[in-house]
Amino acid sequence: MSTSPLHVHQPEAAEAQSLGDRAYYRIRELIVTLELPPASVVTERELQERLGLGRTPVREALQRLERERLVEVYPRRGIFVTPVNVLDLGVLSEVRGVLESFAARLAAERSTSKEVEETTRLVARLDELSEHEGERLLIDLDQRIHRHIWRCAHNPFLAETLEGYYVLTLRIWFLVLDRVRRLDEAVREHRELLEAIVAGDAPRAEEAMRRHVAGFEQAIRTVL
Repeated sequence: MSTSPLHVHQPEAAEAQSLGDRAYYRIRELIVTLELPPASVVTERELQERLGLGRTPVREALQRLERERLVEVYPRRGIFVTPVNVLDLGVLSEVRGVLESFAARLAAERSTSKEVEETTRLVARLDELSEHEGERLLIDLDQRIHRHIWRCAHNPFLAETLEGYYVLTLRIWFLVLDRVRRLDEAVREHRELLEAIVAGDAPRAEEAMRRHVAGFEQAIRTVL
């Protein structure tokens, strides 16, 4: 596996205005990339020192992360990073298979001309991939593609929902990253999906996304 640090693609983090938002995105990245391991104990003080932020923004971030099932807060016992339950993979895939496919359909129907241009650039980026791309680049590209499709769907409620499920899935991906052998293939599978969106072929885009989510689940499940 690449020794380069792994990151969560969070373009909105750069636009975060409040200290609470900044703390949220940074702690979320630490959890998803396993720098804060599953089931580990964290304290507000440790996070304050690590992030260089005060108590209030860290507490706000933890409350938000608790709602998103990334931390568990127990009064008088402490704060724990939620464990990774492999059984969650199937449940997450069930939900993502439906909602991501619907988002792909909407993207094919609703993309603006500017968004179609960006989709075309992503197709070109996939064509440039070599057989020896590092995990960091491949995962970053996967995140960019999924979030681009959600934007093209022009449904902020759907995008927000998918963001939460995708982040939970991404943490499982990081957990087995060194054992997955088809990472580059999984990312290249987006080509047909993106081409369908460019062509405005909603049924094809929907089906391509459904196959992609199912294939991703199967690839992860084989190494769990």
